[in-house]
Amino acid sequence: MRKNLSLKLLSAFTLTLAGLALPLTSTALADDTYSMTDTPSDVSAVPENAERTDSGLASRVLEEGSGSDSPAAADTVTVHYSGWTTDGKMFDSSVKRGQPASFPLNRVIPGWTEGLQLMVVGETRRFWIPAELGYGENPGGGRPGGMLVFDVELLEIQKAPEPPKVPEDVAAIPDNAEVHESGLASRVITAGSGEANPKASDNVTVHYSGWTTDGQMFDSSVMRGQPATFPLNRVIPGWTEGVQLMVEGETRRFWIPAKLAYGEKPPAGAPAGMLVFDVELLKIGR
Repeated sequence: MRKNLSLKLLSAFTLTLAGLALPLTSTALADDTYSMTDTPSDVSAVPENAERTDSGLASRVLEEGSGSDSPAAADTVTVHYSGWTTDGKMFDSSVKRGQPASFPLNRVIPGWTEGLQLMVVGETRRFWIPAELGYGENPGGGRPGGMLVFDVELLEIQKAPEPPKVPEDVAAIPDNAEVHESGLASRVITAGSGEANPKASDNVTVHYSGWTTDGQMFDSSVMRGQPATFPLNRVIPGWTEGVQLMVEGETRRFWIPAKLAYGEKPPAGAPAGMLVFDVELLKIGR
């Protein structure tokens, strides 16, 4: 919710890890010497024995898994992986680092979000991810471009909490909300036990969920199972103003007009128009 989007409330499809990859071999491994750090023999093009989805993602199973459930997009997964460009150059590998990677599945590139939902725990799968489901043809920041090939071993699935219920008054400001001169509206859902309000210069720790007025949730610390801490003067104006009305332990619903949020035509990945947030103020830090 920061002005610079650094709070990660609005992450678009960017890999927040150093990379994303893991190598596996097919259901019946023909080569007992297979290693996830070896360049795949079919790295340069999608082979005929790969399965394709409507999106253009291609994959084949290298080793069958022992699990029965597949992750959902909101779940957190733990994986080992290695990734190559189609010229056989490895650009990232958790195997080489000796440390598996864990991340919410809806916080990575689209090819990973889609592909890992095809897997079960214990499975190793090779993915051919087209540029439009990866980082594009000419990405910046040292990220690899074009089609990417990943070997991925799914080690663990951590199921996401049940999503908070969509507010019944998400579509418009209700009559029982308090409307401020700025256009910000709010109402207390649960009274707090604290006595002091945070100042704009304070750090606050909160749990929150956010929806657009059509009831679509675009971000939730509750779903991630991790509260957010940030300087109150480093987020969107509606948050800076609104959270200063609260005390510790309080939960409040905010209707934040576009001019106090990300605007009607926000940057890529940010929600547009009026936004509705449920915010629980856990702690004020000075």
